[in-house]
Amino acid sequence: MPSTEFINHARAQVRLVQNDSMRDDVQVTTSWDGSTCSCSVVNNGTAPAAIKEIVLFQGEWPFARDSKFYGEGYNMLSQYRGTFAGPELIGAYDDRKHYKLPATAGFFTVYNYALLSPAPHEHYLLGFTSCKRFSGELRLAEGRFEIVVDGENLTLAAGQKWELEEFVAFAGANREELLAQYAARIELHHPRLRVEEIPTGWCSWYCFGPGVTEQNIFDNLDAIAEQAPDLRYIQIDDGYQACMGDWLIPGSSFSDMEKLCRAIKDKGFEPAIWVAPFIAERESALFREHPDWFIHDETGEPLPSSRFSFGGWRRGPWYMLDGTHPDARAYLVDVFRTMREKWGCKYFKLDANMWGALPGGVRYLKHATKVDAYRMGMKAVLEGAGADSFLLGCNAPMWPSLGTVHGMRVTGDISRKWAKFKELAREGFSRNWQHNRLWVNDPDCIVLENRNIKLIDPDGTVRRGLSSITQDEFMFHAAYIYASGGMILSGDDVSTMSEHNIHIIKRVLETANAAAQFDDDSFRIGRIRAHGKQIVCVFNWDDDAATIEVPLAAGGRCTDFWSGEDLGTHAQSITLSAMPPHSARMICCE
Repeated sequence: MPSTEFINHARAQVRLVQNDSMRDDVQVTTSWDGSTCSCSVVNNGTAPAAIKEIVLFQGEWPFARDSKFYGEGYNMLSQYRGTFAGPELIGAYDDRKHYKLPATAGFFTVYNYALLSPAPHEHYLLGFTSCKRFSGELRLAEGRFEIVVDGENLTLAAGQKWELEEFVAFAGANREELLAQYAARIELHHPRLRVEEIPTGWCSWYCFGPGVTEQNIFDNLDAIAEQAPDLRYIQIDDGYQACMGDWLIPGSSFSDMEKLCRAIKDKGFEPAIWVAPFIAERESALFREHPDWFIHDETGEPLPSSRFSFGGWRRGPWYMLDGTHPDARAYLVDVFRTMREKWGCKYFKLDANMWGALPGGVRYLKHATKVDAYRMGMKAVLEGAGADSFLLGCNAPMWPSLGTVHGMRVTGDISRKWAKFKELAREGFSRNWQHNRLWVNDPDCIVLENRNIKLIDPDGTVRRGLSSITQDEFMFHAAYIYASGGMILSGDDVSTMSEHNIHIIKRVLETANAAAQFDDDSFRIGRIRAHGKQIVCVFNWDDDAATIEVPLAAGGRCTDFWSGEDLGTHAQSITLSAMPPHSARMICCE
């Protein structure tokens, strides 16, 4: 059995703001109970201490430079994999390069947890199981490591003690079992917000972008009612509002949001709305009338996020609503209560949540951490939305969101390109273990149409054109959505959707909402057990055709998931010959 003794006896240290200096009277306490560690820092001196960071553990790795690892990002859009010698970003947005989070020279930093795999059946999981006040970092290098809690330059008063976040070190031969053990420990600290059903629906963004109109919504509502009525939630995405921040004021393409949402309900569906609760643009009424509700710089002026981080993808630079300000929180309660009680919305896609948890700037409560500020703001959102609402986190800080959202986007945005299909599948499958444990996973929308689609650039620019996606690649994407086990929202214009793709949508909607468990981190063969049968999802990620032998847990009759074709009875394995490049198969095994 692999051992985690190397972590249990590592050295602790408190680094102060003043030149990373240390004081003997500011001390870290770590107390192990098996594989679980409780941590705190106390100032036993007579003078306050400005804390830069608390190093819980530092020492030498017992791992070779070619050992594999996976690490979470601080932000939902950031994930890492590779080896100690060659760490790499999975998606498109790096915590340091994109969001400009601080980095420590000589280390590669991941957040929340890391899964280390020096051999196929040898795994070590090191991670924080709570995020109530502080953000945790795991810094990796060849031959050494640091596990750190960010002190954010806050002051620890004389005689004061901070309880830090719980940390665990698990080891074992089975990757999925370690992740399940980890999820169970997280839920002790952050109980999952339960939902009666996992939402299905339609989203306006991937066919209309910010140019969406009221008529687009009505056209798709009518088509969905006729062709795919199980797409229950009609998600009105970015573009309905007058300004970023003025969520209750409609833009020129919409007349009356309350009336529109009520019309959706009258048709037998549920309205869903996109909101970015922690941002506002300079021209918004919110910012012009209440600049004191926003995070400030050292001179007392509202601080644009572009000064120290990413400024925003549309109509920036954005200003950051301060979750510690009581009036800002009252505003959030009012916005979501209005949408809930007057508009009739109980599904909210919360975007740009990262801007509520960025480091830097001056907040109303000087002693608050960035996690404090974010969680205070999210508490106000939930209060306004109501206990029976559904909150979906998007572009959100991952661990700070624990216990604050019902669902979490686990990938970047989809686009109709093979490279993006492949990227999102790898991002989503890396987080399959979180589904129905930490929250409901959102793998982003399923897109199947390739006929005069609207292509949306990262800056929000919309242009017409045909993508170069093959049918095999579209079906790879559909299999990914199903294998995620999570939410299913169509991102196509249903009013012009082909009969074939309507059929695919209906088949995907038959999901048991169970996430596939994969044989290994290649994500080539995943298995879903539900309703007395097993669905085996097989993915050919390669640029060439591949023959893949799929081991079966038990003999039985096999059929193709999409077509129902009888594939015969197989005892121990089934061989899928010459699978085309960029394709997937889904096999039902009775």
